[in-house]
Amino acid sequence: MAVRNPLGPAVHAHPLTDGLEALLGHTFLRPDLLRQALTHRSAVQGRARRGHSNERLEFVGDRVLGLVVAEWLAERFPDEAEGKLGPRLAHLVSQPVLAQVAEDIGLAAALDVSPGEAKAGVKRRATVLADALEAAIGALYLDGGLDKASAFIRRAWEPAMQGQTVPPRNPKSSLQEWALGHGLPLPSYALAAREGPPHAPRFVITATVAGANATGTGSAGSKQAAEQAAAADLLNQLDV
Repeated sequence: MAVRNPLGPAVHAHPLTDGLEALLGHTFLRPDLLRQALTHRSAVQGRARRGHSNERLEFVGDRVLGLVVAEWLAERFPDEAEGKLGPRLAHLVSQPVLAQVAEDIGLAAALDVSPGEAKAGVKRRATVLADALEAAIGALYLDGGLDKASAFIRRAWEPAMQGQTVPPRNPKSSLQEWALGHGLPLPSYALAAREGPPHAPRFVITATVAGANATGTGSAGSKQAAEQAAAADLLNQLDV
């Protein structure tokens, strides 16, 4: 059964949503929901009704994704304690994994961004892809229900789940160990931006290690999760 959309007025459908519907495994009764999920906030700046961006759907999708992956992990690793399931969950819902799934399903091509942001390559930014994917999950849940959202998540995340032979390490701990092992100062984290509406904030955090010629960036709904994402991004740049 479809779920009523409580997130605001409808927006018009987009020709690229047809292919995305096939990838999501659902034909939308309210295609405006999917279109809204694909609308970056830059595309609605200056409009009278700003609620058409994907930020509110992202808020919903983040929670749906966490629930589905947590249930899946509990099924897949029935004998593991919460202390090991937690890092697995954090990894699977992290920005790098979300961005990779978004790339795999071709989400970038369907995103609606402002012309200026399009020229700047915003469609390929991990933060933008991750946010849009969460919004698409939110739209799928609201239109098709939890079963539809769960079916898509389990298909799209199967490669990442299969790669979880052992619990992943905490990115912040790993970055700290790397810094100490190279005789460098401890990592530092800074708040670069606070985005989104008050009810669904998005924190952008940068991670640096003095002496390492790189800066990690992470975005999440909490500062702690954003720091983890930033640490993971920096570790990836350092090939750790």
